[in-house]
Amino acid sequence: MKSTGGTETAKRKAGENAAEAVSSGMVVGLGTGSTAAHAIRALGRAVDDGVDIVGIPTSFGSRELAIECGIPLRGLDEVDGIDLAIDGADQLLVETGSCIKGGGAAHSREKLIASVAEELHLVVDETKTAARLDHPIPLEVLPDAHTAVSDAVETFGGEATLRRATNKDGPVVTDNGNLVCDVAFGAIENPAELATELSSLPGVVEHGLFVAMATAVSVGSEVGVETTRY
Repeated sequence: MKSTGGTETAKRKAGENAAEAVSSGMVVGLGTGSTAAHAIRALGRAVDDGVDIVGIPTSFGSRELAIECGIPLRGLDEVDGIDLAIDGADQLLVETGSCIKGGGAAHSREKLIASVAEELHLVVDETKTAARLDHPIPLEVLPDAHTAVSDAVETFGGEATLRRATNKDGPVVTDNGNLVCDVAFGAIENPAELATELSSLPGVVEHGLFVAMATAVSVGSEVGVETTRY
């Protein structure tokens, strides 16, 4: 799973903190990324101790880890709903819970899972927090649309870069068979407005701006965890 910045101790503290809210009978969305992975491992240990849960993975990577940890899995269409989703973020505004996700190219399914979950608990280390959002926003786009989308985002101040794979020739391909454009806007003054504009672009499957979706955020550090609820 993707891992950038932060210490493993801080990530582990944040992930395990969120996992503590899970109890028997719950359906849990399993996020993608190195911090969410600590939550998945903690849930696997809980299952070993007799806690009865069902996991809904957000990516091939989270599915693999959940299987390794012994967490029973279902598809989204096999459950009546999701009680709690636990996921990471690439950049987070603690004040509002808004964030940018998609560094692992799983943001389309992550947003789908988050949208149907009763609660979304974001877990990050302190290096992911910011006073305002300015991280490039990943867009999952249809393969034929990446040039048209790149041109379109320029009309409202964005500069798009097609994400290239590191261990293969060519671009990154998502679990859904699409491409990813990372769009730099600089400081984002109105995330909600930008989210609406990005969603309106033909060819965009989903963008990585998550606005007003989190119900809780846990920020891990070397010394502990600080949790904010919304």
